[in-house]
Amino acid sequence: MTSCLSSLLVLFLFVSSIMAAEQPAGCKIRITDKGLDMLKSETLKFVEEELSNISMPEMKGKEGRFQYTITDVKITELNLTHAELQFVPEVGLLFDVQNSSISLSFYRRILYWFFYDTGNINASAEGVNINTVLNMIRDDEGRLKINNITCDASIAKMRARFSGTLGRVYDFLASFLTTGMRFILNQQICPALNNAALVHVNSMLETIPVRTEVDQYIGIDYSLIDDPVVTSRSLDMHFRGMFFDLSNQNDTLVNYAVDPVIREYDRMVYLALSEFFFDSGMFSYYRAGIFQMDIVNEKMPKDMEMLLRTTYFGAIMMLNPALVEAPLALQLAVNSPPKTTIKTSGATVVMTAIVKVMVLPPGQPPVQLSSMTMETKFNAKVSMKEKRLAVHADLRRFKIFSNQSALESLALIPLQAPLKTMLQMSVVPLINNWTKRGVRIPLADGMDFIEEVVEYHNGFIVIGANLHFSKGLREMIVGAETETV
Repeated sequence: MTSCLSSLLVLFLFVSSIMAAEQPAGCKIRITDKGLDMLKSETLKFVEEELSNISMPEMKGKEGRFQYTITDVKITELNLTHAELQFVPEVGLLFDVQNSSISLSFYRRILYWFFYDTGNINASAEGVNINTVLNMIRDDEGRLKINNITCDASIAKMRARFSGTLGRVYDFLASFLTTGMRFILNQQICPALNNAALVHVNSMLETIPVRTEVDQYIGIDYSLIDDPVVTSRSLDMHFRGMFFDLSNQNDTLVNYAVDPVIREYDRMVYLALSEFFFDSGMFSYYRAGIFQMDIVNEKMPKDMEMLLRTTYFGAIMMLNPALVEAPLALQLAVNSPPKTTIKTSGATVVMTAIVKVMVLPPGQPPVQLSSMTMETKFNAKVSMKEKRLAVHADLRRFKIFSNQSALESLALIPLQAPLKTMLQMSVVPLINNWTKRGVRIPLADGMDFIEEVVEYHNGFIVIGANLHFSKGLREMIVGAETETV
């Protein structure tokens, strides 16, 4: 019996893990080749800065009767004119530099017989080719990461120009010195780029939120559910895109929604969000107990209080005539997680709540006069600013009916319009004030959406946009490394 139970438990865990793994993404991001073109200029500047910081060792040697020492090697100029940044299908990114040049200067000390001479040497490396492939993966935390680099660098030729008293005499040393310098410089390029990508760029990628707090009630999980999908035209990232209650992070919604699909390549970046993305947020707020409200005292509109007092005058008199002047209150509590529906015509949210009419005797517990069900339907307009996603709600449909009798439902008809007005004037603005803060999407610091266009599809939305760098790539990396210190 124990063996059977153990087998069933193992089978259950196995099936559960498969179901979890097969859940579709709640959020997807596509970076297209157009976005890569914009990133190219920032990448080029970053690579030039990294190569400019290459540290060259001191060179000492002897050639015939010449003894020499080369120090203070500095890269003075890089001319990486023929550079490309492109996708490598099923791998990641390719940064390719062809037929470019690097200018250097270094200080010489040369002894020939009894003559001692010093001076600067200006040199140029020509036919510089650099081929770097970055392999992009999902790491154990679900974060986008550069896993490894394949780098190949070569320098076709190098020339040196001597200055100083005996500059012309030393010209025959040029080929000897430049051969050594070309070898050393060639050996330094790939390690510099490896360090730049594996250390500096990965530190910037760590600024992209994976599992983070949205506010004091809920958080969001932006972990990748698989490795990025790279084609010749795009890099697609599939995120879990799931909100959770901070007080009970294991109580989450199962994703049965339609898997969002991105078909376009015209803009630099696309963000796709399924119904599950929004439903998990409202489910988490519901679990956190946010969808409850008491409308009483100054929050209660005077005309609404008068209408309630008139409607329930008989009930109050039968209960206790002394309570005729007691304050009245409305208690609103959503009784199930709100549900999102996304169609080509737009997005709507359906919410059902229990509304209780209460009388508040001074110094005594509240007394319930009536209980009714409120069904509401909101139009939800999704917008994006920089890298924050916001939703604006408008009340579209409103209905109340009694939980006690059909006869009482008829009596509630006069309350329909005033309650709807109260929701529009009091409750909906509170909801929008909360949702306009927005939630951050998984983009690195310094990178923002601009010129956004929102498209609604059956089961998901797609936001197409262009990218704007509010910081340079170097500034983004330095900021990321400062945060981790």
